[in-house]
Amino acid sequence: MRFEHLLQVTDPGNPRIAPMSRSELWRGLLVRVESPQRFELGPDRCEARVGESQEERVRSIHFGSLRFEDRVRLEPEQRIVFEPQPHEGAAPVHLTITLEEPAPGALFLRFAYSAEGALSAEDKAVQGYREQAWLEHDRDMLRTLREWQRLGSL
Repeated sequence: MRFEHLLQVTDPGNPRIAPMSRSELWRGLLVRVESPQRFELGPDRCEARVGESQEERVRSIHFGSLRFEDRVRLEPEQRIVFEPQPHEGAAPVHLTITLEEPAPGALFLRFAYSAEGALSAEDKAVQGYREQAWLEHDRDMLRTLREWQRLGSL
């Protein structure tokens, strides 16, 4: 299974979209890694610690009584790779967020969700809903980052 989408962060030709630097965007993405509960659609809480290197985080994420573990690899100002640990009830879905800048000042975020193996009949039945939820979650994150930037919090 693979689902991918692209969100435009900045557009130098559109004065209605506030400019954001690559480093501001990266700082905001790090909040998603280390404190995802700060986002409206985030978990109830998250414990994150540095992993085997400064470019790795190990997290325990809590949604009510559900708990998920993952490992996050950071490629500063380039890419973030979320690698969930297997858990009961669902196949782990990996997420890669890549910062793209096809032209100076034109920033995009590419979100690529993937899971190994074939989808079960149940997973196939809900896949469209999952994709819509992931898209809305990512749009909400970008809206939040833009608001934080407007308030001077990035």
